[in-house]
Amino acid sequence: MSEHRRKPPQPQGGGRAAARRGQSGSSSGRRAAPRGATESSSDSYGSGSYGLGPYGAEGEESQSQGRADSRRAAQRSSGGRRRGAEGGGRRGGPSGPNGPGRGRGRAAGPPPKKRFIDYPRAGKYGAARWMPSWRQVTGLFIGFVGSLVAVAGIGYALVGVPQVANTATAQNNVYYWADGSQMVATGGETNRQIIGYEQIPASMRYAVMSAENKTFETDSGVDPMGIARALFNMAKGGQTQGGSTITQQYVKNARLNDQSQTLTRKFKELFISIKVGTNVDKKEIMAGYLNTAYYGRDSYGMQAAARAYFNKDAKDLNPSECAFLAAVLKGATYYDPAGNVAVDSVNATPDKNRKRAEYRWKWILDEEVKDGRMTAADRAQITTFPKIQNPRSNTALSGQVGYLVDLAKGYLINNTDKTGITADQLQQGGYSIYTTFDKKKVQALEKAVKNVEKANIKPGERPKTDRYVQFGGASVDPATGAIKATYGGEDATKHFTNNADTTGAQVGSTFKAFVLAAAMKWGVRDPDLGAEQAQDERTQVSPDSIYSGKNKLKIENYDNTIWKDKDDKEWLQRNDGDESYNAPSFRIDLREAMRVSSNSAYVQLGMDVGLDKVRESATDAGILDSSLASAEFPSFSIGTSDPSAIRMAGAYATFAASGKQNNPYSVEKVSSKDGVVFDHEKIAKPKQMFTEQVADNVTDVLKTVVDDGTGTAAQLPGREVAGKTGTTDGNKSAWFIGYTPQLSTAISMFRMNDDETQKNRQFLEMYGTGGQEKIHGASFPAEIWHDYMEQALKGAPVVNFPTPEPYGEVVDEDPLPSPTPSVTESEEATPTPSPTPSDEEVEPSPSPSPSESCNPFDPTCSDTGGTGNGGTDQGSTDGGVTSSPSPTESDGQSNGNANGNGGNNGGIFG
Repeated sequence: MSEHRRKPPQPQGGGRAAARRGQSGSSSGRRAAPRGATESSSDSYGSGSYGLGPYGAEGEESQSQGRADSRRAAQRSSGGRRRGAEGGGRRGGPSGPNGPGRGRGRAAGPPPKKRFIDYPRAGKYGAARWMPSWRQVTGLFIGFVGSLVAVAGIGYALVGVPQVANTATAQNNVYYWADGSQMVATGGETNRQIIGYEQIPASMRYAVMSAENKTFETDSGVDPMGIARALFNMAKGGQTQGGSTITQQYVKNARLNDQSQTLTRKFKELFISIKVGTNVDKKEIMAGYLNTAYYGRDSYGMQAAARAYFNKDAKDLNPSECAFLAAVLKGATYYDPAGNVAVDSVNATPDKNRKRAEYRWKWILDEEVKDGRMTAADRAQITTFPKIQNPRSNTALSGQVGYLVDLAKGYLINNTDKTGITADQLQQGGYSIYTTFDKKKVQALEKAVKNVEKANIKPGERPKTDRYVQFGGASVDPATGAIKATYGGEDATKHFTNNADTTGAQVGSTFKAFVLAAAMKWGVRDPDLGAEQAQDERTQVSPDSIYSGKNKLKIENYDNTIWKDKDDKEWLQRNDGDESYNAPSFRIDLREAMRVSSNSAYVQLGMDVGLDKVRESATDAGILDSSLASAEFPSFSIGTSDPSAIRMAGAYATFAASGKQNNPYSVEKVSSKDGVVFDHEKIAKPKQMFTEQVADNVTDVLKTVVDDGTGTAAQLPGREVAGKTGTTDGNKSAWFIGYTPQLSTAISMFRMNDDETQKNRQFLEMYGTGGQEKIHGASFPAEIWHDYMEQALKGAPVVNFPTPEPYGEVVDEDPLPSPTPSVTESEEATPTPSPTPSDEEVEPSPSPSPSESCNPFDPTCSDTGGTGNGGTDQGSTDGGVTSSPSPTESDGQSNGNANGNGGNNGGIFG
């Protein structure tokens, strides 16, 4: 058989596709193989980029045989397809990049099976395999939108439109005395009278729209951006936000029975708002909102609010009054001019609230003009902030009960992180609140105050001196910190500032206990050491340490340099009544200085210890740092600060408990229908802030004050009592704070113009008040303390204080190192034959006995003295900053804590 008749060899690399391409190549003659090509497999693989077969284009095989023979050869081949795939890889096999196998393996196989969702995408490689097609993206978007529409439709169908008459059905909270008996049920009652749209003044609608939702009349009732902000804020753990439109706020108010801050609730409110906006007339929505909103003073709806703030019907409100009510809607706690210190004693004071309310009131009126809802001419006629009546309270909250409820509410709200109860939840009610208040002790404290007030304070007879006299008091259990009794004022429905919680009255020399505690705990600094080394190397002092009791003492820094203020003036510390002690040496130990309340000794002691340590000592005892004055002036040590009576009683209780500090608290337990919500016992964490030796020695020194010093009026026969008197600069406040092992009590007395119509209330002097030349802590405050404690401890076992261990080193300040006294010293030490009034004031005398100078009603009693030059007024009689003192050079300088219009940092819950 001739050579050209032989069967062609089987193709090695191309499979069916190669055969087909070979046929095509045979007929077209494209790129024929070289004439010398052999039948070897290597030659066949190298026969051109288009796989023309082993015989090239010259056509040794006829065209008719080529296609069938190639197909049969491919079928007979044991591994043609696989080899085609392997040999015809991406690079074309051994024939080079243009060899016969390029892509043949894939083309030779059966078509891929189609999937319902082609992802990852078949036939794609690398990143393209994972990139969805435009059809997939479009389908996914349509499906997502469709799902949302379906969910929205279901949600829309399931929710209903709220009915105004059924909304905000809050329950009462029931408060209990410490013995478990009911005190009062209040706080959740719904003080609301629903009125129709026609009874709502147009000016009220306009004010609310301009303030809260300018597009109310035309919008759909939903603010998507506002909802998105709220959801985003919730997702990141921030504060939740309410609805932005009036419709959304109405829906929120109407669902007070569900105030949970969850996404589910937000979505429900969204669907309800959409449904309300679609199906309810705008007039009905506006009336519903104004009838369900909370305006403060237990008032729901504008009719109740109109009565609470203006004692008139809503339909009679004028545009100015409507603008005010619209301002209050932003948050009554911070916009009611009466203030709400029970909730926030720092930021919700009457002064701050009034400023906020006036600012927003003006802004709303101006916005109405911008929005075309009020003419500029009408706006120009409104120039005066509306006159607002005093808060009207539930009659069940009269007397002291209202103050006690405020304290309990404030404690729960301001400690939400511990109690788990928010202001909104408390407003809804349904809680049983078990307080720490002892009913008998509360009644005994009120009676003690009323008896002293009735017997001595005669505003009708002495209007210039006896008007505006006020008292405050608090009693704390040293073992736990439980507040057993308070006196907040004459009546919670008439006098709205709780005098037990915050007043701004400076505490005077009752602060000296913290100076002594600081000197014993940290010690005084060595004057021979540098500032940094002196801070570390200190001498803890003994109560027997010696200081100077000299009047007009020139105060020094710890290193014996003269203290000077920013104006380069020296500080000359004066004692009460300009009295010097123990002339001519003026040497007095700290126990004696506390007994007679020598300012000079304790001011210098504070400088030696460091006023920063004195401040720390006060906070260790339990005083809030926010109620402390600036520690930049020497007078800080004698009470320029204004803690509350509750905090002062609690701080002294720390000494009574041998240095163990408990924060004062007013609620033992709270329960609801779901069980116990809060239990104070689980969070009680007493801290040992002073060693027993330090605390017990402070107590022992304070016992001297009551046994044989300025506080003898507080003696309780058969019981040990420790305490301290305090009188402040300008005789504007007086205190007595004392304790037994079982009970610590603080009593304050002051005069403050409490006229609510005045923006800047001021403390007034008490010279001549109660018929006394001057009010001291040893007078009426000590008397009230005595009468109350006598009844409060009646039947209680007698318990003595621990016997203190000797403590510290005796530091001798050596106040008179020079044997030759200065001219000023000799003049004060040796009276002239015919003394002038000035000489008589500073004439030295022996340390007076209690009978001679410490009678509780003796105006010359050696009480605490004033606050130096750090008080709230000028012309201090207890300290001055002059280089050459004279009777006219006792002007003081404020230390930055001028609380003339009432403090705002002394509250227990601040």
